[in-house]
Amino acid sequence: MNVLVVEDEQKVAAFLKNGLEEQGYSVDLAYDGYTGEKLALSKNYTIALLDVIIPVTNGIELCKKIKTVKPDMPVLLLTALGTTDDKLAGFDSGADDYLVKPFEFKELVARIKVLTKRSQLKVNEVKTTNLLEVGDLQLDLDRKVALRGDKVIALTAKEFSLLEYLMRNKGRVMSRPDIAEHVWDVNFDTGTNVVEVYVNILRKKIDKDFPDKLIHTRIGLGYVIQEA
Repeated sequence: MNVLVVEDEQKVAAFLKNGLEEQGYSVDLAYDGYTGEKLALSKNYTIALLDVIIPVTNGIELCKKIKTVKPDMPVLLLTALGTTDDKLAGFDSGADDYLVKPFEFKELVARIKVLTKRSQLKVNEVKTTNLLEVGDLQLDLDRKVALRGDKVIALTAKEFSLLEYLMRNKGRVMSRPDIAEHVWDVNFDTGTNVVEVYVNILRKKIDKDFPDKLIHTRIGLGYVIQEA
């Protein structure tokens, strides 16, 4: 597996490179966003590990650029910025996971394995349907478009993934840990409210202007999407 590491602290970069190579990965290093972008877009990588605070182009902007050209390549952000707003910014940029420094190396390896495995499954899976429906809500998986009636709903990449997960589990109550694991590919942190924030954003976009509400909260249990 080929891994791109973009990290401006050379000691940290060397530590990551040496550790990952011991695990059997092939690693390329970049110390700034410009070089990282050139490598990411010119070579094929299994996954990219991006520090957020890097010179020239920060990790958030770099992630956006990578995902625009290579949407299926997993991106894991590494940063000391661990507030909810920081994580939301990371996920809104298209990042698949977010690991706050300091972290244990074995956790990083575990996250990489999960992301690369799921990426490969997405490549190999045979799609049985490209359109999900709940009431008058439609989600076109090919065109990445959400429609409520005849109204187009503008969604970020992470909002789209959350809606897709809820719609694929139509009528089933999905817990916060389930949602965090399947939409964000992270171990659920009971101290974060990222899931609630995104569900509320999605609810405003999907339900606010319509009399029939589709996204429902089951207190103490989680969330479900279904016709009233």
